[in-house]
Amino acid sequence: MPVTVRIPTVLRRLTGGQDEVAATGATVADVLAHVGREHAGFLERITTEDGGLRPFLNVFVNGDDIRFADDLRTPVRDGDEISIVPSIAGGR
Repeated sequence: MPVTVRIPTVLRRLTGGQDEVAATGATVADVLAHVGREHAGFLERITTEDGGLRPFLNVFVNGDDIRFADDLRTPVRDGDEISIVPSIAGGR
């Protein structure tokens, strides 16, 4: 069973409108790279040139923020769920 990656609305044009995609890998980075191989432009939109996550982008594995684990090196298992959540800024 692969990992489920939840895609935010702003990135769904890169996944053919899909709100979830299945991917495999041992870490968050591996899974996101798999999605990037399947969906052109995806990885470039969520990672920086040095391979880190873009600012104002949050990633969770089973509801846990990867910043408090091993960041992109956070391990994943079959059946896990990765959620990509853009930060929302604004207000007065």
